[in-house]
Amino acid sequence: MFLTIRTTGTPQRPATDLGFLLHKHPGKAQSFTTAHGTAHVLYPEADVERCTAALLLEVDPVALVRKGRGKGRGGAPDAALAQYVNDRPYAASSLLAVALAKVFTTALHGTCAALPERAAAPLPLRIEIPALPARGGPGLVTRLFEPLGWTSVTAEPVALDPEFPAWGDSRYVRLVLEGELRLADALNQLYVLLPVLDDAKHYWVAPDEVDKLLRAGDGWLAGHPERELITSRYLAHRWSLTRQATERLALVRLAEADGLEVEDVDNAVDETTDTEERPVPLAEQRRTAILGALGTAGAARVLDLGCGQGQLVQALLKDKRFTEVVGVDVSARALSVAARRLRLDRMGERQAARVTLLQGALTYTDKRLAGYDAAVLSEVVEHVDPPRLPALEYAVFGSARPRTVVVTTPNVEYNVRWESLPAGHVRHSDHRFEWTREEFRAWAARVAGRYGYAAVFAPVGPDDPEVGPPTQMAVFTRTGGDTGTRTDSDMDTETSTGNGPDTTKEDAA
Repeated sequence: MFLTIRTTGTPQRPATDLGFLLHKHPGKAQSFTTAHGTAHVLYPEADVERCTAALLLEVDPVALVRKGRGKGRGGAPDAALAQYVNDRPYAASSLLAVALAKVFTTALHGTCAALPERAAAPLPLRIEIPALPARGGPGLVTRLFEPLGWTSVTAEPVALDPEFPAWGDSRYVRLVLEGELRLADALNQLYVLLPVLDDAKHYWVAPDEVDKLLRAGDGWLAGHPERELITSRYLAHRWSLTRQATERLALVRLAEADGLEVEDVDNAVDETTDTEERPVPLAEQRRTAILGALGTAGAARVLDLGCGQGQLVQALLKDKRFTEVVGVDVSARALSVAARRLRLDRMGERQAARVTLLQGALTYTDKRLAGYDAAVLSEVVEHVDPPRLPALEYAVFGSARPRTVVVTTPNVEYNVRWESLPAGHVRHSDHRFEWTREEFRAWAARVAGRYGYAAVFAPVGPDDPEVGPPTQMAVFTRTGGDTGTRTDSDMDTETSTGNGPDTTKEDAA
């Protein structure tokens, strides 16, 4: 996968200024690790009159398969063989767009402390991509790039096989762009339009892609005649995200037409007079309480047992105090959703080294879970059938034995405060039980005494003077003592053929 950027110059304005603008020295060949391979930056030529920077992306096929399951071309007609036979290592796509963003981050923002006036001014540019997939043909390539200020747009079809011209052309083109543009504008156009022409992305398209699109398209996307096609394809045809982007682009066009800022147009709500306090969701209060307890305990390596869709794992990763976070759940589907939420496929190496997702049932001992500072059972125990609770207790407190265990569970006494919850009903259909405050404290005291822990309790949410808080939390701290004796019920549950609860906890109130 290959791309070249060439500029020309004079003795007063040497072409080698391109190295300053890209923040890559023309005298060096540099390599950068990406999620799917290695990007190389080199300069085939660099003198006063002409300078060419080349970006070569070597895709790792193994990483592509491991991190690309269910993403990008998974919905394309050629999906059946996509893991084994595809054009990803050779044709420009979202893989190259991501490499552009990583390698030339500062240049994309138009920043150059050494030559700020050169970064702000148009340069004579020639950009060439030898193999660019174009779903829509050369005509679409021209329609996308010509309105952006390029004086010459060449989209030359690549033959399926030069030896057999009767076979016709492939869906690939050799793209050459020539004109005078700001380097930052040219790079941002490529960042958006490469995956648009390919009409596929190699990663899960999350809501934050709308912000990326508007940021990269600032100054040109709102007025582009193919705005709707660009928006839809870039956001992987996700209707809700496309509608959100279209609405925001419409505001940009109105603001530009009236010479105003977007904030001056979108002023139906005056935030300065909106003093009403919005209630913090109980799930968020619960995560805050858990992070506070883990911080007080000085935990750095944390297990989220029954992690579900990864909300708590995500919150833990945002806190630098936690150097290793392991999410465990019995549901492979929930772990897949968690991986998308965390954007594991696009995560940098340093961040990726902090997180692991494991499949496993919490009613079975697991050597992988031993040796951690803390474990969290957030809204988990109530999903376990009461006869299987002793097995979970032993697996966590007796076998894994972290220094700290944080447990949260609903307070059934508070249910009378939920107007929409019928009397006598639990909060979720999968809850096997819900404890009163007295029952929870009795369970915690029994487990703590049996396995050598001390337990302290804290309310989560508003602490009602009559019925207590909506969520009750216990923080267990290991004191030593008895590690626990396995009873017959422990043994029967641990060695049974079942895999524990087959549904995940819900992070709902």
